[in-house]
Order: sequence, then C-alpha cells, then structure tokens
Amino acid sequence: MNSRRAFISFLAASPLYAGLGHFSRSLAQAPAPGGDGLIARAGDALDVFDFEPVAHRNIPPAHWGYLVSGVDGEDTLKANRAAYSRYQLQARRMIDVSKIDLSVELFGEKFNSPIVLCPLGAQRAFHPEGELAVAKAAKARGHLQILSTVTSTGVEDVIAARGAPVWFQLYTTSSFDVTTKLVKRAEAAGCPVVAVTVDLPAGRNIETALRLARTDTRTCTACHAPTGSPFFSRPMFSHIDAAGLQTTSSSLTWDFIKRLRDVTKMKILIKGLESAQDADLAVANGADGIIVSNHGGRATDTGRGTLESLPEIATAVRGRVPVLLDGGVRRGSDVLKALALGATAVGIGRPYIWGLGAYGQPGVDRVLELLDNELTLAMVGVGARNLREITRASIVRPA
Repeated sequence: MNSRRAFISFLAASPLYAGLGHFSRSLAQAPAPGGDGLIARAGDALDVFDFEPVAHRNIPPAHWGYLVSGVDGEDTLKANRAAYSRYQLQARRMIDVSKIDLSVELFGEKFNSPIVLCPLGAQRAFHPEGELAVAKAAKARGHLQILSTVTSTGVEDVIAARGAPVWFQLYTTSSFDVTTKLVKRAEAAGCPVVAVTVDLPAGRNIETALRLARTDTRTCTACHAPTGSPFFSRPMFSHIDAAGLQTTSSSLTWDFIKRLRDVTKMKILIKGLESAQDADLAVANGADGIIVSNHGGRATDTGRGTLESLPEIATAVRGRVPVLLDGGVRRGSDVLKALALGATAVGIGRPYIWGLGAYGQPGVDRVLELLDNELTLAMVGVGARNLREITRASIVRPA
C-alpha cells in the first residue's frame, strides 16, 4: 500500500499529470496517508482538488450547496470547466526558460501572478476567519484580491489584513443612493477599482443550493440575521437603511457607468459580460476594464463557458482596456489557455474557497502556490518566459 501511494504521489506531481484526464483524477482521489483518505494538512495537497473533499467535510450542507451549485440544470457550470479541454498547449523546445516571470501590472500596480482571488460573498460561512484568511494569503503570495459587496468582513479590516488595497465588487442595488454609500466607503478605505456586477439583473434559480439547504437544520446567526435579508445584515450595509432594497437592479443600463463616474474616482470595471457587443459598448461608455464572467455558472444558464466567450470579447476590445476572466479555472494550464486567448489576468473562485474551508489561510496559500507552480511549468512547456510571450500560438484547438 505504501508503494502504491508513493507511485500515486509521483504521478500527481508530474507535469504529465494534467494530460491524464479522468484516469489521473481517479488516481488523485485514491486514499492519501490518513485513515479517512483525506489530506491531513494543507501542505499535503498535490493539486487544488485535494482540498475539495476536506472542505466538503468541514462546511455545513447549506453553505456547501451555495458554493458548489449553479442555476437551473447547471449546464453553464459544467460548460465553464469543459471549455478548457477543447484547447491543447503547443509545446516548444530549445528556448531558454531558466527564468520565468509570472508578474502582471494592472492599473499601475504590480502583482506576482495573473491569478486573481475573485469575489465570493460571506466567506465566514466557510471558515471562521473568512476574508481575513484570504487577505493574508493574498498578501503572502502577492496576488490580487477582489472583495464582495456581501463580504462577511468590512472592507477596512480586509485591507488592513492584506496590507495593500483590494478591489471592490459592487452589487448595484435598487437604490443609487445606497450604491453611492457603498462605493464611497470602499474608495475611502483605499480601493482603487470597483467591479460592477451586471449578470444578475433579476435573480436566479438556484435549485441545487435550495435542495441542500433543506437538509441543514442549524440556526446560523453567524452568517444570517435572525430576520430580514441575509445580504443586508452584512458589514458593508451597516448604518444603511435597507428597507425594500434589492441587491441588484433590473433597470440597469449603460447610463449607470456615467452616473457612477460622477461619484467616484475609482477605476470602473464591468463584471459579467459574455458577448463582443456588450464589451464594445462597455468601452464606448467609459468602462476601464472588463471581467468576462457568468458568476461561476450561477447567472443565466446559457450553457456556454466563459472561455468560449473570451476570444470574441478580446477581439472587440482590441487592447484598449484590461480583460479579466473567471469561471472553471482549476489548473495552471487553464490560466495559460485563458491568457493565450486574450485575458490580461485570470480569476479563481471555488478552488481557493476549498482551500479556505479545508485549512483556512494555509489552505488558500497552498492553492495559490499549486496554481502558480502549474502555470510556471505550463509556460516552460510552451516556451513563454513572461506573460507577454503567451500568445494565441501557445495553444491549439483541434478541428
């Protein structure tokens, strides 16, 4: 048994591992040292998937359902992941790859990696330290963190833990006055960028999350107020009258960017675009950047992965503003594929929450380390010494 485990560990650490598909995934799920077959500490993880079953064990059913589910039949959730399998890396040889630079600059700030910690609300639902643990891991490894409007920790405390500014994700709400208060608080705290989420104009059908919530009988006052909407009990809404308020607005138009520009000096990104037409309109209406996103498969169930939308959006933008992407990223090679198709930086969501739910800050730190290491090896494989050298020629899409 020990020999078998050693062999599995060797395979999982090998650069060949990423190409072994379903077979490799089965190997990695074989029992690791420990009676329950789960990794015993963050450092034992060989890929981000090792954290998922530990997080599942630790996280209550309703919170787990919120994390893992999509909408409707979850076709988009599956499509986000499946899109990466349609591209292959184009191997190159005889290039000096002794020095690899993962760094990226966004709006004048340099980060050690293009891998971004995307916004995900109420992170104390997954670990008591929540967003603070994530901020400390982001600080340790020099990654960008984007904080949700419905964070379970106030923006000021997260920035203090990060030791540097974070970006702020904005739910526009049905009141521009409330929206203005949220934005001004984030700006006063030091956030240089606001990412306006536009992919949830009228709610969503979260079947799986609701089914799992029915199995959870706890009274969860740590995450939800005893009465009223759980969203408006969160720290960013303290001292705000939320009576009758909705988190998003179904009447949102491009005029919102102009109105927002009048109340903030922060850079404005539009998060949740999936078409060339909307990307072109965003730039024309003054957006400083775009995040190609379908809310991790939790918005409209289009059945189309964000990676499939990326090339047309990058073509429409023509380098005028940064284009970020999230959705389905699980490997460093996924990050490279997105960069090759036109992304400036690439976001992760569920993987770092798996790490958080499993082992707190050390788990998030290890997730980032694993993905950075995998990206480095993928760049070596395609002969790209820095992000600028990752081009469309770095990948192949077979006919």
